[in-house]
Amino acid sequence: MIGENTGVLGRATAAAGRAADLAGVRIATLSTIEEIAEVCRLCAQMWQSAPQDRPVTPNLLRALAKSGGYIAGAYDGDEMVGVGVGFHAAPADLLLHSHIAGVVDGLRGRNVGFALKTHQRAWALSYGIATIGWTFDPLVRRNAYFNIAKLGALPVEYLPDFYGPMDDVINAGDATDRLLIRWDLRAPSVAAICEGKPDIADIGTDAVVAVGISPDGAPVPGSLDGARSLVGVPADITALRASDPAMAARWRAAVREALTGLFAAGSRVTGFDRTGGYLLTKEMK
Repeated sequence: MIGENTGVLGRATAAAGRAADLAGVRIATLSTIEEIAEVCRLCAQMWQSAPQDRPVTPNLLRALAKSGGYIAGAYDGDEMVGVGVGFHAAPADLLLHSHIAGVVDGLRGRNVGFALKTHQRAWALSYGIATIGWTFDPLVRRNAYFNIAKLGALPVEYLPDFYGPMDDVINAGDATDRLLIRWDLRAPSVAAICEGKPDIADIGTDAVVAVGISPDGAPVPGSLDGARSLVGVPADITALRASDPAMAARWRAAVREALTGLFAAGSRVTGFDRTGGYLLTKEMK
């Protein structure tokens, strides 16, 4: 077992180094007051949050760093361009909750986020942590693709209006529904993905459409009775919230109804198609 764990950690550390090199960034864990202040400044810039909704504060991060939490920054030269923050969750030796991971807009195409997550995976494995969990908005297509296809993490629970009303630019005016995701750090499939082999979902021809997309971009409710189901999501929910809040609300309701219904019936997310949506497979009993 020790040799196996050492091998997994060695591969994870090497994969994280390659990902950072390919993204052209340096990833470092952070703990000083100056570093923490920069993390908070960057988070406020990226989320454009009202003071009461800011995801992190200097006092919180200072305590988190002292208690062994994960705080990391991605640097393009001397400039911090991305951050990752996580804390230990029960049971503490098995799960890290990733509270924040973000990259400035101008660098999103360089796979800096992927470099940050592979660094977080290697860090967690070095402390014997087997799983990382986090939440994300199920309507944000690019995040769903990143989490499921590019990282190999899988949603395990739908959380309606998890954070309550928020006033930041990204979430304002919409319910804060979230999918809770789990990332099995030692899974062979995850190791392969972190070494650069994304998991592309094979929808095939037998998936029943639970939520489709009309030619004008509206949600089209379908059937929840398939052994394999496809739940579509809008191309850009952030833009839709700004241009057509009523349509964004229709999408929220349609995807919430489909995913909660499918989860309750024993289906689980097994993949994500970038142009289609969530692929779910009903568990056999």
